Amino acid sequence: MIRRVLLAAAMTGVLVVADAASAQNLTYARGQNISPAYEGWEEDSAGRRFFVFGYMNRNWEEELDVPVGADNKFTTGTPDQGQPTHFLPRRNRFIFRVPVPPGFTEKDELIWSLTTKGKTEMAYASTRIDYKIDDVVRASETGALGAGSSSPEVRSNTPPVLEVQGPRRVEIKVGEAVSLTAMVRDDGLPKVRLIGAGAAVENEGSSATLSSKSPAMLKQVEALRARRLVLPPSRVTVGKNVGLHLGWHVYRGAGQVKFETDQIAAWEDTRTGGNSPWAPHWTAPPLPADGRATTKAWFYTPGEYVLRVRADDGALTTDQQVVVVVK
Repeated sequence: MIRRVLLAAAMTGVLVVADAASAQNLTYARGQNISPAYEGWEEDSAGRRFFVFGYMNRNWEEELDVPVGADNKFTTGTPDQGQPTHFLPRRNRFIFRVPVPPGFTEKDELIWSLTTKGKTEMAYASTRIDYKIDDVVRASETGALGAGSSSPEVRSNTPPVLEVQGPRRVEIKVGEAVSLTAMVRDDGLPKVRLIGAGAAVENEGSSATLSSKSPAMLKQVEALRARRLVLPPSRVTVGKNVGLHLGWHVYRGAGQVKFETDQIAAWEDTRTGGNSPWAPHWTAPPLPADGRATTKAWFYTPGEYVLRVRADDGALTTDQQVVVVVK
């Protein structure tokens, strides 16, 4: 039976399967649809309210393009509310937000409809009080905190300050490169810790810095790390390594885009060895001392693209965008 399941996995693009009894837990490289997700609503310091959306691409490798229109639309107001048209793999949380329309009540709903692989799924947004989110909820949902955890450090954390330098809209020819420069600074929170994969809350043995560890404690740290290489710790929520970093990705536009350097994944790539803050044992690479990071991107298909850069301190994020018109 197991052999037949493995054979079927090879034929259908299944990435992971243990045995026939766990068939309901199969994951796929490609061929699956995308589900839009309503994350909740938030309120800024001026009292303005926003719906926040994300999505779940059920594929580990396939990235889908769905232009705004009948297959990617909002059913209330204008169809285009700033949603992505290029969908990265797996779970992508807190991706964009939409202002709550004037006069919107708790009984009203804003609906994002998305059709992929012949399946239509919808995300229903409302302003019910139990859907209200804040920065602690964001940190918890993205994995910087364990379920139900908090700390004074996390509650005082502020999002990174991000600035794209240069024009926000450029025109180039096919095959040409665009230089991309972003400046980022942060408050240094949450602090990176040795154990707990950069957890944003203290746990046993995690609050001390490397310089203050005794030789015996350092041996324990290395032994724990070696054990986790074989058997990563389990938890009821997704786990994320904290540490300030940024990465570019395609937000809108169908066509090949090649970045000069490997960009840190903005999606929850939990596979060992992945360039992702959700990957086991990943640590944020050092940023330049002045916070100014530069890369290039090449475009091989005509069209209009939106490139997004996300600055992430492990708990909170800030996004900026550049429009590239390729002729």
